[in-house]
Amino acid sequence: MEAGSGLEARITIDVLATERHLEREREELRALLTRSLPRIPSRYFYDAKGSRLFDEITRLPEYYLTRAEAAILERHAGRIVEGTGAAELVELGSGSSTKTRILLDAMAHARRLRRYVPFDVSETAVRAAARELAERYPGLTIHGVVGEFDRHLGHIPPGERRLVLLIGSTIGNFDLPEAAALLKKIARPMATGDFFLLGVDLVKDVHVLEAAYNDSQGVTARFNLNILRVVNATFGADFDVEGWTHRAFYNTERDWIEMRLVARHSQRVRLDDLDLELEFAAGDEILTEISSKYRRSVVDDLLTECGFAIQSWITDEDGLFALALARRVD
Repeated sequence: MEAGSGLEARITIDVLATERHLEREREELRALLTRSLPRIPSRYFYDAKGSRLFDEITRLPEYYLTRAEAAILERHAGRIVEGTGAAELVELGSGSSTKTRILLDAMAHARRLRRYVPFDVSETAVRAAARELAERYPGLTIHGVVGEFDRHLGHIPPGERRLVLLIGSTIGNFDLPEAAALLKKIARPMATGDFFLLGVDLVKDVHVLEAAYNDSQGVTARFNLNILRVVNATFGADFDVEGWTHRAFYNTERDWIEMRLVARHSQRVRLDDLDLELEFAAGDEILTEISSKYRRSVVDDLLTECGFAIQSWITDEDGLFALALARRVD
């Protein structure tokens, strides 16, 4: 734990994910790449280049998710703040905390803003957001946590009158059992009466969904292919990035988008750090991401199962995206 002086005196950063835990990651990646449908975990999208590409994706005309969620927050932030009475905001997967400023502004306007707790695996993102927000909101205390969902949620500092956020469709990166497990971990340290705001992308016309992941400018394709560069750099691999192509489609049975990489030709890939050699034929695929889409009934059941009671369900005007506001119950 560390704190500074002056402006920095209001900032505390707990760095829990101090290492990449490479041995564990090697074992995980080795197991995933040797499945019948090989998989690379989506967290490997986000090196510096991948983060820049994703930021570009959020501004694409086809990618409605960010705009729709921001529109909901712009319209309803005041009501959310008033209804929760929150003085502290805890954001899980905070990233650059861009949309969070809408809620922080509403809390500041209501003279309730006391503390912000960003939780993210990226130390760079947590530190940058902490300093920027400390400058933007005089008197705001920031307690950042650099950690991973599967190991460090219990280290979030205790507090009172809290609103916990999991927005940006982060929950979409998990299948239903994984999502339930994550929400139970989130609920466990929350006090009865704390509020939880969950962002979910909704089931909708397949063409709209698939267009969001197959943009006309090819940015999502470059983002998807960048995962091979990250794996090459991290694990001593020799994937030929140009030997793969992007594919994204909606799986109607599972209500999720699948992003895959498809081999353009037969190839052999060596991953030195995994002591692994793989053979791919032309047309073979690697799964890189799922993005689950939700129906309200599924969200209701999921939150109830995990210790929450829904207070309100808010969508954008076009019904593309939803925020579910829930209260932690016994």
